[in-house]
Amino acid sequence: MGSKRGNKPSPKSALPFRTDNKLKRQELHVRQKKARDNLRRDERFRRKREEDRDPELRRVRLAKNIPHTIDAKRVWDEVDGEGLNVSVDVEQLKRRRIEEAEAEPLEAEEGSRDDDVDSMLDSDSDSESESDLRAESEKPSRQRQRAPSNAPSTTSTNLDLTPSSLSQKFPTLFSDEPPPTPKILLTTSLNSTLHNEAKILCTFFPNSTYIPRSAHRYGHKFSLREISKFASNRAYTAVVLLKEDYKKPTGLTVVHLPDGPTCHFSIANWVDGKKLPGHGNPTNHYPELILNNFRTPLGLLTARLFLTLFPPRPELQGRQVVTLHNQRDYIFVRRHRYVFREKRETEKSVIGPDGKLVQGAEGIRAGLQELGPRFTLKLRRVDKGIGRAGSTGEDAVQWEWKSHMEKKRTRFNL
Repeated sequence: MGSKRGNKPSPKSALPFRTDNKLKRQELHVRQKKARDNLRRDERFRRKREEDRDPELRRVRLAKNIPHTIDAKRVWDEVDGEGLNVSVDVEQLKRRRIEEAEAEPLEAEEGSRDDDVDSMLDSDSDSESESDLRAESEKPSRQRQRAPSNAPSTTSTNLDLTPSSLSQKFPTLFSDEPPPTPKILLTTSLNSTLHNEAKILCTFFPNSTYIPRSAHRYGHKFSLREISKFASNRAYTAVVLLKEDYKKPTGLTVVHLPDGPTCHFSIANWVDGKKLPGHGNPTNHYPELILNNFRTPLGLLTARLFLTLFPPRPELQGRQVVTLHNQRDYIFVRRHRYVFREKRETEKSVIGPDGKLVQGAEGIRAGLQELGPRFTLKLRRVDKGIGRAGSTGEDAVQWEWKSHMEKKRTRFNL
């Protein structure tokens, strides 16, 4: 019988034999893994050399290399409604209505021309050819759509597309007048221990005041409706209620004064700024606000509510920015400080999604430093008035999350 040691296994193939030696198996596995990594690296560098010689190859590869994500497979409700329970893209809905409005006079004009044509003359073929040519020339303009973004999950929110039905339901929230400087009353649930988290939120929301609530035997246990009335009489614009469970923040209720609406959120993954690696310390400057990917009527309502919590004129010298990024109905809240600096020699230039250098940013780099806190929100309920008790009528609860809403993984509410 020949010795097995004489047959050296190939590092680029599967295990040639089954050995009982555990250390030998580990050695073979590591050797094969390194060989596979070397092959992938060689393939990557070979492709890079070819694309440097012919940039068209890179463009074709990037055009085909589109990941199949759940966000890319998002589906919309095929209805024309504008309610909060309907998942429709307000931008596509408005574009479709504009195209329909432009098509109506064209169709009426074509109908009137057909009636004026004399049936005895041989002009039917000419009119049909002209109408066909006109239809072909107008067809591309009707079907022309804006090119999709390279990163559709990070599209900014356009609040100018707010449906008129939302403005009629919530006139104080969607008013034509410029929003006033916010003045926020921040409190917690009864006998809460989240004093530190509440103070952190006071630095997060400008012009906010924290008032703790107590359930002392001689104290009056004010309800949210009574607190909102107290705050409205003292020129407050919003009330923020922080809820806790097991000494951790689990909920956030935002009341828009004086008449609502009230949005209830759940909080997950709360991380203080001090626990973030390389964190910075926030300043008292008014931050800039970025609202990403709020596309439905319910999403625009949520974005508008958060817009009223921040001053309309940020202080740019503070270089602070607050980001609310919506993805799959989860709102990721972050706060950063940014800085623009010159590109170092060891750094690469900024390359766009098309594989070309971004014009005007050849020697510029942007740095970010997270300030905290970091947490995730999920919308649970929208009340028309101040809380559930302050909302009356059949439409008291405008929208409420249900478990069956997530059966279809490609449908989202925000």
